[in-house]
Amino acid sequence: MKAYIFPGQGAQFVGMGKTLYESSHIANKLFHQANEILGFNLVGIMFEGEADDLRQTKVTQPSVFLHSVASALALGDEFRPDMVAGHSLGEFSALVASGALSFEDGLKLVSKRATAMQHACEMKPSTMAAIIALSDNVVEKVCMNVDGIVVPANYNCPGQLVISGEIEAIDEACARLKEAGARRALKLSVGGAFHSPLMEPARANLAKAIEETTFLTPRCPVYQNYDAKPHMEPSEIKANLISQLTAPVLWSQIVNTMISSGATEFVECGPGQVLTGLVKKIDASVSVSNIG
Repeated sequence: MKAYIFPGQGAQFVGMGKTLYESSHIANKLFHQANEILGFNLVGIMFEGEADDLRQTKVTQPSVFLHSVASALALGDEFRPDMVAGHSLGEFSALVASGALSFEDGLKLVSKRATAMQHACEMKPSTMAAIIALSDNVVEKVCMNVDGIVVPANYNCPGQLVISGEIEAIDEACARLKEAGARRALKLSVGGAFHSPLMEPARANLAKAIEETTFLTPRCPVYQNYDAKPHMEPSEIKANLISQLTAPVLWSQIVNTMISSGATEFVECGPGQVLTGLVKKIDASVSVSNIG
């Protein structure tokens, strides 16, 4: 069985999508449509903008979403997923590619999500850090015993867990995790504490927009970040999508559940090969490839 997976924020690079735009009529149409929906030249920034421009959340998230969806839909009839999943932002790409959301509604929600998250980041100084080569349960216990807000945010693969929270709490947690044996505790260059309680203002802001958007039954199960389980019921998908902003991304659990459900081949759609690498670390026995 074939699983299609979609990357999140951080996979972007200047020049992303240009070859796809030039070679696919379907992708070309989606790129032009995105500019019209957003009201600014997103495609120009993707192709020829400065790296700093592309790192702005309001640009990054629509860019990765557009590239990812176009990569999948450009396959035409060859795009026949048995299951889909996306990492954080990538869940929106997965929902559009699987038919649960229209492209226009998906892009509008992603744009609102980016703006809401940026606003939440500005309200409270916060950050994230990658903890390398330490078991998840040790990281969880350390976070629980640090004063302030610091929580597990991305369960990426065995030995790689990203934590999220207030800057002082992250600094304290990183120091304790190094003492506990982490090979690295690396603060990330991000604008805030994604997938933590500090994203509550963004969650509340986005919830209304999601509730008012029409979701359809997808063509295959969508394995969601919130609970790492397959979903096809629109009301469940909506609820999990709303909860996603303040809950951890259970990526490692998602991949293992997909494999348990019969996935033998993973295809990453979109910029970069971050998820391809994570799947290999989770289970080296499955086939992985990347398009986009």
